[in-house]
Amino acid sequence: MDLDNIWKSFLAKVENQMNSISYETWFLPAKLLSLENGKAKILVPSHVHKKNLKENYIDLIEEKFAEVTGTNFKFEFFIEEELENNIVIDTNDIGIPYSNFETNLDPKYTFQTFIIGQSNKFAATSALAVAEQPGNMYNPLFIYGSSGLGKTHLMHAIGNYITENSKKKVLYIPCDKFVSDFVEICRKNSNDNNIDATKQFKNKYRDIDVLIIDDIHNLVGATSAQQEFFNTFNELYNNNKQIIISSDRSPDDIKKLEERLKTRFNWGLQIDILPPEFELRMNIINKKIEMQELENKFPLDVKEYIASNCVGDIRKLEGAITRVYAYATIMNGEDITLDLAIDALKDFFVKSIISKNKIDQVIQIVSENYNITPEDLRSKKKTNNIAIPRQIAMYICRIYLEENLTKIGIEFGGKNHTTVMHAVDKIKNEILNNETLNSEIQKLINKIR
Repeated sequence: MDLDNIWKSFLAKVENQMNSISYETWFLPAKLLSLENGKAKILVPSHVHKKNLKENYIDLIEEKFAEVTGTNFKFEFFIEEELENNIVIDTNDIGIPYSNFETNLDPKYTFQTFIIGQSNKFAATSALAVAEQPGNMYNPLFIYGSSGLGKTHLMHAIGNYITENSKKKVLYIPCDKFVSDFVEICRKNSNDNNIDATKQFKNKYRDIDVLIIDDIHNLVGATSAQQEFFNTFNELYNNNKQIIISSDRSPDDIKKLEERLKTRFNWGLQIDILPPEFELRMNIINKKIEMQELENKFPLDVKEYIASNCVGDIRKLEGAITRVYAYATIMNGEDITLDLAIDALKDFFVKSIISKNKIDQVIQIVSENYNITPEDLRSKKKTNNIAIPRQIAMYICRIYLEENLTKIGIEFGGKNHTTVMHAVDKIKNEILNNETLNSEIQKLINKIR
């Protein structure tokens, strides 16, 4: 096999291992010059190609070339100038454009895998609008909310959508990394006035089409880095480049952040992602279980128990599922039941004291109103003087407190969720034709602090 055919076969293998932009940029312009004494000489168009192939692709090159030739070769890369003048140019101090080969995006975070509910519907819709028209819609896009609600997922989804549907350069970066990069540049400049390092830094953050920066509140306390980000923001914004920012709080609530940055963060659209409602948490659990092919192993009451206890952190839902399944496996493959799940998760959940106290308060208020004890409401007694107040209390917990059926059942002495559902439906129907009962329930609700 001659050199041209060897190289064509090699390129065909490499092309299948990367996206088209990387392949066309780094490999297609290269040429195999010779195979002698166990060495493969490769001609490349520039110092940057030489450095990048040596430092970032050498393992792939050696592997695929060996598949074609059946022999392990050592690779040497040359540019035309080196061959003509019989010299070797050191590439150690030559920078590589970051955006050509590294977006830092996680491919598993897409719009398709982002589960939408009422609490995040506006955020998801706005994010997609930005992804479809980067630089033209909502610039900057500022996403904020507590940890574990899907901010990072949405940011990666925007970036992945843009890279899949355009040739725009996208960079995702945590704010800590921006700060550390800037500190490193300052250190180099203080030592030897490294102009190349400064240029490389600016190219990384400004020679792009989309900057996605996570946890911007970490700029607080880094005064010089705030100045640099201000300049970077202006450069990108003035050139209609899309800026996407996340934080655990709104721009105006980030203390010790320069006012001019707060002002710019408010130029575009601010999105507050709220904690997921119960229905969304259930949908997320069902999706996670489906992805792990565990649909037939998790009964409804177990899923509801997990959803009712994981209120503010979506990541914890998946952790709870994994823990319950692992616990059942360790226990000699026992069936997953509510009792098993409660036992498995007893040290995993931080008990929602507020929620429990609210249910306890309802039980106390209703029992006092009907001259019975809280223990009566939690008991299995079915006499009308206890059963009807119990149904009313369950109704208030479900409709007014918006508690989950399983959780209500647990707090009322371990009742089945179907028992709670029956009680809620019964009172719903009763108050349609009984204004006195409706008025009485409203008075009870008004007593809840």
